[in-house]
Amino acid sequence: MDVSILKVTHNYKYKQMKRHEALAPLSRDHHEALILAQLLKHDAPVYKNLPTQPNEKAAYAVNFFTTHLQKHFLQEENMLQKVKTYNKEIKKLTEEIINEHQYLKTIFLSLDKADNLSVTLDVLGTALENHIRKEERILFPLIQQHCPAEILNTLVL
Repeated sequence: MDVSILKVTHNYKYKQMKRHEALAPLSRDHHEALILAQLLKHDAPVYKNLPTQPNEKAAYAVNFFTTHLQKHFLQEENMLQKVKTYNKEIKKLTEEIINEHQYLKTIFLSLDKADNLSVTLDVLGTALENHIRKEERILFPLIQQHCPAEILNTLVL
């Protein structure tokens, strides 16, 4: 599987900024998803009370996706529809993020058919981490920088 579509290709340098309250819930979701991403990687450390075997990790990942990430992806996509017109780069990233959501969804929902589950989990973990980093380091700062406060305030989830 090719995760190159998820590589961060933007060279923006943003100083760390506090998340606007409208984006904060999405950032909090990202923390849990980053733990999942690390868990799925080949060289993952053992996390207390989390699965260690590939088939158990796959079941955990699918459950996490269906109970948390699907809703999260939908919330992000709805938010992006409201902000994409405020900046050309946000508009471009909106398309990328939606494509990445579809790519990640496809992998999550095909884990039960994976030929080499350990490799597929590693690819998924890497792709999920890259996706989240792109949102946190590039997309969210752009939204905060270019969207008016009255629009940001309508995004509260």
